[in-house]
Amino acid sequence: MSLLTLTKYFEIIEDHRQATKVTYPLFDVLFLTMVAVIGGCEGWEDIEDFGHCHLELLKKYGDFSAGIPVHDTIARIICKVDPEALQQAFISWMQATEQLSQGQVIAIDGKTLRGSYNRDDRQSAIHMVNAFSVANGVVMGQLKTDSKSNEITAIPELLALLDIQGALVTIDAMGTQANIAHTIIDKGADFLLAVKGNQNSLHQLVKETFADQLDYAENITQIEAQHGRKEFREYQTIEAPKELIDAKWPTIQTFGKVITYRIGLVS
Repeated sequence: MSLLTLTKYFEIIEDHRQATKVTYPLFDVLFLTMVAVIGGCEGWEDIEDFGHCHLELLKKYGDFSAGIPVHDTIARIICKVDPEALQQAFISWMQATEQLSQGQVIAIDGKTLRGSYNRDDRQSAIHMVNAFSVANGVVMGQLKTDSKSNEITAIPELLALLDIQGALVTIDAMGTQANIAHTIIDKGADFLLAVKGNQNSLHQLVKETFADQLDYAENITQIEAQHGRKEFREYQTIEAPKELIDAKWPTIQTFGKVITYRIGLVS
């Protein structure tokens, strides 16, 4: 991607500094920080060190005529940036590099960041909700939540930021909520949601439908062999009985079930 294309998506970020006192262009500081964090840096001093070690590379994409700012300056500039504007710029850039194809899978999942819990500082663990493009292995967007239970409110906010038209969005049972399903359909995508006890009525209907109409189910079997054992996965799908589905789930078309079993050596 050219510098011109990259800078276009960061133009929406306002620079609150006085123009006459600017030594380091905002894009340079943003680009340095973004690349350094992607490279594994975890603090402002790490970012400064990264800049000094990779200055010639950074100059290929930005100005950097004034060199690398000290870590305190980097922190001060970044802390004045509107986080929502920065997030939207980054997501827009990622989407520009990630062309969705019809039926491409976007997996939405929550993860607790390792090492983010600090007992001494009474700092809770940081929980992130991510939208992951399975085909290309990139995160298309993410939101921070206070806890895992807040995924339900964070997922619609994350979906609102993304262009998911034509995609298949997968979410675990935590995100199996009627309003989330409606949001996905309204944005022109399809959903594949896990059903467990948190949607008890729907869960029971899925189990009863397979029990009553198993002869009508379509089956696909996948076999994987590794480490001296075989794992069999049988996928079954069946048309959802429209007349029995709760009114809050009008867009459900199909029920699916996965059966997994292993055959291996016993020592």
